[in-house]
Amino acid sequence: MSTQQNTVKLPSGDAYPLTGLGLWKVPQSACADLVYTSLKLGYRLLDGAADYDNEVQAGEGLSRAIKEGTVKREDVTVVSKLWNTFHAAEHVEAACRRSLADWGVDYFDVYYVHMPISLKYVDPKVRYPPGWSYDGTTTGKLEIEDSPYHKTWEAMEKLVDLGLVRNIAISNMSGGLIMDLMRYARIKPAVLQVELHPYHAQPNLVKLARAFDIHVTAYSSFGPTSWIGISDSVVAKCEPLFTHSKISKIAKSHNVTEAQVVLRWATQRDISVIPKSSSEARLKENLGNESFDLTEEEINIISDLDIGLRFADPAAIDPRLAIYA
Repeated sequence: MSTQQNTVKLPSGDAYPLTGLGLWKVPQSACADLVYTSLKLGYRLLDGAADYDNEVQAGEGLSRAIKEGTVKREDVTVVSKLWNTFHAAEHVEAACRRSLADWGVDYFDVYYVHMPISLKYVDPKVRYPPGWSYDGTTTGKLEIEDSPYHKTWEAMEKLVDLGLVRNIAISNMSGGLIMDLMRYARIKPAVLQVELHPYHAQPNLVKLARAFDIHVTAYSSFGPTSWIGISDSVVAKCEPLFTHSKISKIAKSHNVTEAQVVLRWATQRDISVIPKSSSEARLKENLGNESFDLTEEEINIISDLDIGLRFADPAAIDPRLAIYA
């Protein structure tokens, strides 16, 4: 089975799919097969990161699909992200090259700065991926590094100059930080990836990104579902989107699933989504979200569920990381 994907065009001219596969929380043991299966089904956007600790396995799945002729490298948008401990300008290129080697590719289509947070450098020979705390333990001390974002961005721009990356991008960035970046960026960010779902719709941030011709990609599209066992105190504040009466009513009217409705709420507005699933049936279901259209009224009903509820907040780890304050 293959599904034709809709895409948007980035400022570079590259096509960027509206529906992709997110690789966060995918275990190494399942990652290669999941990537391979998704490509067989028609996925053409693979959203990874060094911090996910599965780039080698993701690359194995991609390589298998290429060798079998399912896809060509140029057909797939391969994404990775610069982790917080590699923000110093002298570490950016090495971090990118490490991820490229792990994926087994010559270039990334999109390479993000994972967060606007600079942490003290950890030598990859000591621990990789480094994680949050300096000593790698869950109770260890988090150490900030004095690496200004503009220096990190200059190093990101050099990745484009070197041909290692086609598009550089930003993630988890507030409007004020984006405004600042746009004052000095020689190469503008092509994509902004942020937490975005009906409980946290971020309409003003979406408008700001579009004003600067920055495409928006949503993560955690299903809201609380992705955060069970991680942010349970926040999860408890809302009803699961898949059982919400308004979502269910809309799904029933279109003879689709609640998951497809939530995803279509984003993709119909040209916001990309990167849901994860280990089930082939769910992979097909998620990819099929673009097969129907919501009415304007239905989009507004879903948007009105917004209560500004954020699940991914670094300040919960350390108050010095309150990037959304």
